[in-house]
Amino acid sequence: MLTYKAMYKFIGEEGVHAEVLDFPGTISFGENLEKARASLASALVDMAETNLLKGENLPQPNPQATSAEADIEEPIHLLLTAASRVQIIPELIAL
Repeated sequence: MLTYKAMYKFIGEEGVHAEVLDFPGTISFGENLEKARASLASALVDMAETNLLKGENLPQPNPQATSAEADIEEPIHLLLTAASRVQIIPELIAL
């Protein structure tokens, strides 16, 4: 498990801007804080999977990351699981 730093900024009545400060490009939005958190968690998984599929390393978490624009900063955890994509095809039986 890797722990990154999430930030949330309330944008008036429009909703909540969400961003992972120490994982570049991981940005999302939600109409409220709960939806912004869920959307950002999904975006973080998508970005991590994309990096790995491209053979790129994941950014190192920076617990010191901060944003002067943030209304809320909190940890966001990334937990990836490995899966096999092997398909087993039964042997054909000769008659």
